[in-house]
Amino acid sequence: MSDNPKIVMDAVRAADHDRYLSALYAPADKRDALFSLYAFNAEIASVRDRIHEPLPGEVRLQWWRDVITAESDAETGHPIADALRATISTNRLPKAAFDNMLEARIFDLYDDPMPSRTDLEGYCGETAAALIQLAAMMLDPQEAPRFAELAGRAGCAQAIIGLLLLLPLHRRRGQCFVPADILAAAGSSSEEFVKGDGGPGAQRAVSAMIALARDHLGAFEQGAAALPASLRPAFLPLALTRAYLGRLEKTGQSPLGTARLSTLRKHWLLLRHASRGWSPI
Repeated sequence: MSDNPKIVMDAVRAADHDRYLSALYAPADKRDALFSLYAFNAEIASVRDRIHEPLPGEVRLQWWRDVITAESDAETGHPIADALRATISTNRLPKAAFDNMLEARIFDLYDDPMPSRTDLEGYCGETAAALIQLAAMMLDPQEAPRFAELAGRAGCAQAIIGLLLLLPLHRRRGQCFVPADILAAAGSSSEEFVKGDGGPGAQRAVSAMIALARDHLGAFEQGAAALPASLRPAFLPLALTRAYLGRLEKTGQSPLGTARLSTLRKHWLLLRHASRGWSPI
């Protein structure tokens, strides 16, 4: 078991570099727990990439559900699973949040359209927002409940921008996370959106998604000045979310393309917000 913390940390560094960097700004005694949470998230978010059929994917998600709910302390032999169970136990994290996260991830395995904006925000709430709130609970269990609503806004902003950044991959799969009601308002449909250049409504639909992310990010930033320093590491990826949003909104850049940030810029943004927090808007 002595190598497990490094295995878990390396898994996050490889699969989710933004969260890996943010965790480095947490107190040293909290980092392994954060890495176990982020490694778990990376594992379940990538099930479709590794298991290309939905039913085996559901079996894999059920395995995680069984591991988390098991009463036995016996090791599973899976470094991330064993580290996560220890984190849940030590920090008294609610297992229901993990169950909801796994349930939400079933949507990833299929090509069903996202029905509505409400459904999208619910998906974001059970995934990215829950991850932020769980991280906050580990960092400062006394303060975390006060900022649950802010975590919801932060998670929606982060997840929607993340989905926009993954648009090229999702469209190649024939998968559409843009809600059907947003597509209809833009004069498109999920079938049209994933084909070719996405049709004439694609740009309008993506612009509407960017506007939705901006709305949630703005709401987060309005309340973020009140975040205590102890909770900042849980919310640090939002510093990068603002920068990604700026890239997506940049004049002349196709939202159906890819927006990237240099490693140097990421470090600068994270350091600035880790040390100063968010200024009042």
